[in-house]
Amino acid sequence: MTYRTIVPPIKSQGIKTKLVPWIQALVPAMKGRWIEPFLGTGVVAFNSGFRKALLADINPHVIGFYQAVKDKVITPASVRKFLEDEGRLLATADDKGYAHFRAVKDRFNKNFDPLDFLFLSRAGFNGMMRFNRKGEWNIPFCQKPERFAPAYITKIVNQVHDVACLIQPEWTLRVSSFERVIEEATEDDIIYCDPPYIGRYVDYYSGWTEDNERQLHALLSTSPARFILSTWHHNDYRANQFVESLWGKFNIVTRDHFYHSGGKIENRRSVVEALVFNFPANIQKHNHGLQPKPEQIVLLEEREKYITQQLAGAYG
Repeated sequence: MTYRTIVPPIKSQGIKTKLVPWIQALVPAMKGRWIEPFLGTGVVAFNSGFRKALLADINPHVIGFYQAVKDKVITPASVRKFLEDEGRLLATADDKGYAHFRAVKDRFNKNFDPLDFLFLSRAGFNGMMRFNRKGEWNIPFCQKPERFAPAYITKIVNQVHDVACLIQPEWTLRVSSFERVIEEATEDDIIYCDPPYIGRYVDYYSGWTEDNERQLHALLSTSPARFILSTWHHNDYRANQFVESLWGKFNIVTRDHFYHSGGKIENRRSVVEALVFNFPANIQKHNHGLQPKPEQIVLLEEREKYITQQLAGAYG
């Protein structure tokens, strides 16, 4: 079986899909849990290959969606029906579809239904995920009334199926602050942190300040666990001052990456990504690329066989 990076159904700018092999090549063999205090879309966790995990985020909508997938409240079949129904309404709505997008947004901001969250994630402008201070969806329509064409729906349905295959019974999903999650880590665990990038993405669900960055540094510096931190190193305009001033005592590797995100030109060019970690690793300092570990492939094969059998007859 040729391993492929599993892409999650929830979309967000800054998603680490293309960086997953790089991140996973750095992960050491651990007998404990994979811990993520900033789950986001979940792309790194779903490709981690760990049977035990603690996955948390301050965003309750992300956690709620994946908990519903784990509990089989949301299935590939239910996602297909929902998107087909909502897609038809979107395609025929007034204001070139915007009228129905607003209706779904208003409905979500009142009831916070996870399927509405999926719809907004896939129909929002430029793949962005932003919320206001009340926790309400705050991104406009992508202005594509035919967004949910059959092929696009099938793509999303397949992504839900893949995630259902990979979520383990011993994975805990939790709405929590990063402080509480990191404090639970033991020496057998590995923590992967992908916080909002200081000086770049600061309004994913709540703000991210210098104090937050320093608190994260203090917690990781004293944790008995091993950790990997994703951050940005520099771009054509400026450098991330915290890489050296705060994280410089740890090991750092870098990789070129391109983000097409945000309205500012400085956020739409290549960025040098950095991984900060607190353990020895025989790894190239810049732009290395290795194959995924065998346990990732085994886990996917086992779970896909099991979940596919469970969903037989329901996966349209």
